[in-house]
Amino acid sequence: MAQGVRAQQREQTRRELLRQSRRLFADRGYAAVGLAEIVRVAGVTKGALYHHFASKEELFRAVLAEVQDEVGRRVATAAEAHDDPWTRFTAGCQEFLTASTDPDLQRIMLVDGPSVLGWHEWRALDEAASGRHLAEALTDLLAAGLIPAQPVAPLTHLLSGAMNEAALWLARSTDPADLSATRAALGRMLDALRAPATGGTCRADAVRDTR
Repeated sequence: MAQGVRAQQREQTRRELLRQSRRLFADRGYAAVGLAEIVRVAGVTKGALYHHFASKEELFRAVLAEVQDEVGRRVATAAEAHDDPWTRFTAGCQEFLTASTDPDLQRIMLVDGPSVLGWHEWRALDEAASGRHLAEALTDLLAAGLIPAQPVAPLTHLLSGAMNEAALWLARSTDPADLSATRAALGRMLDALRAPATGGTCRADAVRDTR
């Protein structure tokens, strides 16, 4: 019983550290927030923080993973609101851009993420999260014959790169109209991928051959 209570308390401490760190990082940025302030607002000791996170960078990494998971859930929710496979795909892509303009997510995911962790680690985390979902969605579209048969990996990286670059640009933009303009441009780009309605159906074995 005592061990269970202690485990619950440790988890509560970890959640509070993540909650307060995320709020501070989103409001002021990684560089402007110190560990002393984090433990003060979380109401814990530095020893408690170091029990869960070896450094401020490790704490930020956990916050970023949480943010990326939230974006993934938002994308999935937007996609699952539609029955049509193509509409599910485009709605998910559009929601990714919309989520990237959320101030609570933007600074952590797009501004501080690459600078704190480095471009290569940030890209690896992004690829493991949204990149994997994008590849799965494209594979389903290929199987349904909604886009022409082609290798999945290059298309995934091209689309992911385009959307990430657009999201990074939106993070620096000061014009509210840029989001709607970017969503419209993304819609045209995605529509260009779609197989002609009169085209043949892509077989599942053809999809496997193009991976």
